[in-house]
Amino acid sequence: MIKNVAVLFYLKKRTNSKEEKVPVYVRITCDGQRAELATGQKIQAKLWNPSEERAKGKTEAVYKLNSALNDFELKINDTIRYLKDCGEELTAEKIKNRFLGKTEKPVMLVDVFKEHNRKVAALVNEEFAPATVTRYETTLKHTQDFMQWKYKINDIRVKQIDHRFISEFEFYLRSVRKCNNNSALKYIKNFGKIVRICLASGWITVNPFLNYKIKIKKVDRPFLSKEELEIMASKTFVSARLEQVRDIFLFSCYTGLAYIDVQKLRRSEIVKGHDGEQWIFTSRQKTDTPSRIPLMPYALSVIEKYRDHPQCEIEDKLLPILSNQKTNAYLKEIADLCGINKDLTFHIARHTFATTVTLLNGVPIESVSKMLGHTNIKTTQHYARILDLKVGEDMGALRKKLQTS
Repeated sequence: MIKNVAVLFYLKKRTNSKEEKVPVYVRITCDGQRAELATGQKIQAKLWNPSEERAKGKTEAVYKLNSALNDFELKINDTIRYLKDCGEELTAEKIKNRFLGKTEKPVMLVDVFKEHNRKVAALVNEEFAPATVTRYETTLKHTQDFMQWKYKINDIRVKQIDHRFISEFEFYLRSVRKCNNNSALKYIKNFGKIVRICLASGWITVNPFLNYKIKIKKVDRPFLSKEELEIMASKTFVSARLEQVRDIFLFSCYTGLAYIDVQKLRRSEIVKGHDGEQWIFTSRQKTDTPSRIPLMPYALSVIEKYRDHPQCEIEDKLLPILSNQKTNAYLKEIADLCGINKDLTFHIARHTFATTVTLLNGVPIESVSKMLGHTNIKTTQHYARILDLKVGEDMGALRKKLQTS
């Protein structure tokens, strides 16, 4: 943005001053904001020409004073030009400080990023999940590695972040880090939050994300079919740990709860609903949105099975769930034993609930979205695809209807 800067020399008369000469000051005005500077020169008021902003007369003293003011003005203009060339946001105070040698400490990207991450970490389990902290820390590390790879620097002034910086960062994530499309754009999105902080704080005046397009590719999310659910439910395991992991995984398949939400689920969150049946009344850890889920028979049987488990009694937890890492390791073993040729992870349970358990059985997507605790139905559509089987059933019913009409 081009700003108008005015430089005015004037006499600053002091009240009750008995001195014959009056100090000459300069006023810098930038977009209505003013800053004053003493020039160190003095002159008799009767020798000052306000319209010319200089002393009048042809004496040697007048010549020296005007020459000093000309040099002073030249240095101010040089300061303004320097700040413009550096891409600095011009203010009257900034011009004054730069002229006096009082340079401001530049705002650096890594400092802003670390301060953001520190605040997020301080609010873990209140406003943010632990995984959120990890995600931002990973984004910071990728950003630092990128700057070293591309520019051979450890940090950069936030004012220097532009569209090219972001485009090169994306290229680095895709080429050097080998991130797929969605992973790369998630890191860019995380970086975007830091840019928004800088914009809101006035450290950046032009948004470097202008005209930058982020396009997430739709992913074919795996889920278990009705047959696979039945195979897993009926499988007998020698290991008690495998049986425990299977039970809790299927509990999630019939409730749609993510791992972190099952882990924090307490007995007090199982309540009687308006229909007289047992419901889960909880809130999602990720978004802190309420989630209300009627309990299906299988989910109720899992709760009853582990009601007296020592871990549940000691920790007041509904289910004795293992760590996410161990759970996913056991799930891969369970998939092998059940002959399920899928890379089984706990999150697949949430996809299974949205597709096989609910939508395929005619539950409206609005109800599915509410049970999943989504704030936007578009998010639900990523989980809950209309399956070919469901489409076939619907069209089959339409075909029969048309034949009898």
